[in-house]
Amino acid sequence: MLKKLQLNFSTLFGLSLLVLSLWAIANELHEYNYRDILNSLAAIPKSRLSWAIWLTVLGYLVMIGYDILGFSYINRSLNWNKIALTSFISSAFSNTIGFALLTGSAIRYRFYASWGVPAVAIAQVIAFANFTFWLGMFAVAGCLFLINPLKIPTQLHLPFATVRPIGVIFLLLVASYLLGSIFIKQPLIIRGQEFRFPSFKISLIQIAISGLDWILAAAILYAVLPTNISFSYLDFLGIYLLAMFAGVVSNVPGGLGVFETIILLILSSQVSAAAILGSMLAYRGVYYFLPLLVASGLLGIYEIRFRTRNLKNINKL
Repeated sequence: MLKKLQLNFSTLFGLSLLVLSLWAIANELHEYNYRDILNSLAAIPKSRLSWAIWLTVLGYLVMIGYDILGFSYINRSLNWNKIALTSFISSAFSNTIGFALLTGSAIRYRFYASWGVPAVAIAQVIAFANFTFWLGMFAVAGCLFLINPLKIPTQLHLPFATVRPIGVIFLLLVASYLLGSIFIKQPLIIRGQEFRFPSFKISLIQIAISGLDWILAAAILYAVLPTNISFSYLDFLGIYLLAMFAGVVSNVPGGLGVFETIILLILSSQVSAAAILGSMLAYRGVYYFLPLLVASGLLGIYEIRFRTRNLKNINKL
């Protein structure tokens, strides 16, 4: 009886994720006219669109490193194929749908638990991956904001004229983390939870993997931007990271959302808003929409196989 309940819950969870992915896909398409989508994509050179697709593939391969490194951090082993499958599906869902704790984390629990990984270990991997994601952003943005400080749009209402103070804060956070990994060997108790600094080697790899992830994500959007913009890639990388950071700390009104608003505020002085929106539409399609389609298919295949295998096991009892 208990096994049947577990099977029904697992199946319901998998179907719920599939429905959620279909909703996200429909929502993406509903915001734009079908002709506008085709026209926006047609205006982008095929070579640049091809670059964006290959960079997306590389970006999602890099994301697998979050979970692989997380398992190394907790001193547990799991087949890399299983880690890669779980990481890709969870990343595709959380990137597109959002609500990482309800999507990406839930998927990790779903998959890793079915392969015998304890709940505590899964929680540690999830926390490690989420922290790594922001650690790389702090490192890359900190360096760029310090070396090449952008002017902050007044519409953000931030207490700084440029991003340089933000860069200093980011680098101090990264430096504190690295120093902690060197000198603090005993676990810290934070709100009743035990936190142990990884080794200095793992900390550096965290920064490298996450930093590369952010660099690739920005490169994908840069690849599909109009060719007549005067910003270099490094200049745009700073803009991209500022837009992502603003999405966390600011509440900028606008139907497009914070990220798109910041990109428009900075780039619209050189390129028409319509051209920028077309590029961001292509970016969403390549970096979010296509991976979600693939991930939904893989999730469906896994759920079918999981249900079939468990039904066979129940029938044998």
